[in-house]
Amino acid sequence: MKTTVYKSTGNWYIVKNNEGKTFKARIKGKFKIDEITSTNPIAVGDQVETEIENEAEDSVVINTIYDRKNYITRQSPHNKNQHHIVASNLDQSLLFATLKDPKTSQGFIDRFLVASEAYHVPAIIVFNKLDLYQKKELDRLEELTSMYENVGYMILTMSITENTGVQEVENLLKNKVTLLTGHSGVGKSSFINLLFPNLSLKIQDVSGWSGKGLHTTTFAEMYDLSSGGKIIDTPGLREFALMDIPRHELCHFFPEMRALINDCQFNNCIQVEEPGCAVKAAVNNGNVAIDRYISYRNILDSIKDMSW
Repeated sequence: MKTTVYKSTGNWYIVKNNEGKTFKARIKGKFKIDEITSTNPIAVGDQVETEIENEAEDSVVINTIYDRKNYITRQSPHNKNQHHIVASNLDQSLLFATLKDPKTSQGFIDRFLVASEAYHVPAIIVFNKLDLYQKKELDRLEELTSMYENVGYMILTMSITENTGVQEVENLLKNKVTLLTGHSGVGKSSFINLLFPNLSLKIQDVSGWSGKGLHTTTFAEMYDLSSGGKIIDTPGLREFALMDIPRHELCHFFPEMRALINDCQFNNCIQVEEPGCAVKAAVNNGNVAIDRYISYRNILDSIKDMSW
């Protein structure tokens, strides 16, 4: 029986078949060690083959995972040498960001965009809590919107409190599988509660001592939209450490740099000190945003040389 993984709690999973019936699932013992390189062998969004284990209890065993169309992965917060699959088989990713209470750094946004590019998932940025922005935040929003739209990303603004921009974001979700993510406290759970009034996801205020949101979602979970499509809610992320991206390939995941790398003097140019670098020339003449180049260099410095 082919099913889709809707929730992962570590050892047990919730899966649903094509008729909409849900089952409690576990992995066959030997499956756990077969060619698994991530901390979670099965991710929300996976298509899996299952067999009935206990019909009375609606429990099944997962014996096969079908090939993934794509997925987004990050460094495991528990083991820096392993990666954690955030979700799979996505049509798009939607990053909730805020410029106040809490502030989402551009570095965090760019790391998420790199991961989306690397695993072929179209990414959209939603700047939420627009009602809190003063002139400083509105000026920064204008800068970021111009910068990311020039690269080709869709930018939306929203205030759940004032119910502005909400419908535009909802419209993007129809008939698509969408990953929703961002720092804790950016309004992701509030948005999901608008979509599913009976769900009542826990919402917590931003913690005063750190300015960071507090975690409200423990495990990734998928929900069916009444308008068609699905969303995958993820735990709030404090950081987004990249995995499996070699230093010499990082520029491929910045679209504005990817368009220029064939013009570099050297094939192995990593856009740092090499002569004849088309990317650095574009930064100097304003065709590549300096803030994006700084993000690139910061990410590059955080990536160790990899042997694979």
